[in-house]
Parts: sequence; structure tokens; C-alpha cells
Amino acid sequence: MERRNWSLEVYSELKYIDSLEEYDKAYSLQLWASKYMDKNFLNQLDLDVKDLKALSELFYKNINFLKVHKEKVNKELNKNKNIKKFLH
Repeated sequence: MERRNWSLEVYSELKYIDSLEEYDKAYSLQLWASKYMDKNFLNQLDLDVKDLKALSELFYKNINFLKVHKEKVNKELNKNKNIKKFLH
């Protein structure tokens, strides 16, 4: 039962994080991964097939979100570098 509760907590937190605004979502995903992701992550999950499928969809959706967010942040940093060069 303990593994089941932990698994439901993992899933619930990821569902909540998915509803956040962009920058909060990115930061929260980083914290979520630090808290739960380790080499035994998949072996520790104890979810129904339906919940496991939903978790995997959320997981991959958020991976894609982080890729897009990273590109956006890199563009903003480059823009700021160009402004800084211009001002000096």
C-alpha cells in the first residue's frame, strides 16, 4: 500500500504541475524530477494501467514542454546579450 500511495503522489503532483504557468511549470518540473526520478523510478511505480498510461503521457508531454521552454529561454538570453553589447 505504501508504494501505491507514493505512486499516486507522484502522479498527482505531475498533474498539478502540468496546470501551472510556463516558468512555474518549468521550475516545478525540475523539482519534481529531483525528488522522484532515480534509477529505480519505474520499478517503484504501482499504478493501474489507466493511471500509468496517463502518467506516461503527462511525462512525455512535459519533456516536450521543457525542450520548447529551453529554446525560448535561449532565445531570450541571446536577445539580452545583443542588447547588452549594443549598450556597451
